[in-house]
Amino acid sequence: MSLLARLRWPLPALLAWGLAWGLFVQASRLGLGSTAALLLTCSLGVGLSLLGGTWWRRLIIGLGFPVSLALSGGLSLPAWGWLLPLMVLLMIYPINAWRDAPLFPTPTDALNDLPSVAPLAPGARVLDAGCGLGHGLQALRQAYPLAELHGIEWSRPLRWLCARRCSWARVVQGDIWVADWSRFDMVYLFQRPESMARAVVKARAELKPGAWLVSLEFAAVGLTPVVQPDATQGKPVWVYQAPLDSQNSGKTT
Repeated sequence: MSLLARLRWPLPALLAWGLAWGLFVQASRLGLGSTAALLLTCSLGVGLSLLGGTWWRRLIIGLGFPVSLALSGGLSLPAWGWLLPLMVLLMIYPINAWRDAPLFPTPTDALNDLPSVAPLAPGARVLDAGCGLGHGLQALRQAYPLAELHGIEWSRPLRWLCARRCSWARVVQGDIWVADWSRFDMVYLFQRPESMARAVVKARAELKPGAWLVSLEFAAVGLTPVVQPDATQGKPVWVYQAPLDSQNSGKTT
């Protein structure tokens, strides 16, 4: 699957669709019922969709097989049966998650310079708000090996996968906008620009004095960063410290 993720678009989609068709044909040969075969194959497609670099690509990968199957007329299902692919897709990407960041992986070395800007004591509690498959948690662990790492993710399947990929972190299912940020010494975000205004409101209300708010790529609207490290892999790291207000003096390194 790692090879599939490195292929140039649209090869990942074509290969994912081919694998899905292969599994569907094999399941049918083994006598699996039409509905069960469709559910199994769509689950594979949605799993492979995690390899898409953008949410549009993930959608194309995840829905490519059922759409092509429907157009081919190769399967007779009741009307409700064609809702199965959407149900599987929504299990991975719930509707409210699309308002934030469905799945934006943090590059491995993106946070390596963060400790020089935002030092943390051993045992400090760090939250990855919207941890997805755990790429952010892995980058945070690389930057802060002595920190106590926490992750919160709305999608139950993604939370389950993240907890197994990052067994050293405390990963829970939940809403990042409902969770209490006051318990943490640092909150890390890699959201969409549209989500940052909401993050600023929550961080101002909940972060304790001295705690850090860190955002990869997208600036916190209305706040002046304490420091903005050099961009890593084209993604700047925006760093803010509570109490958060627009009067913080900024500097650049």
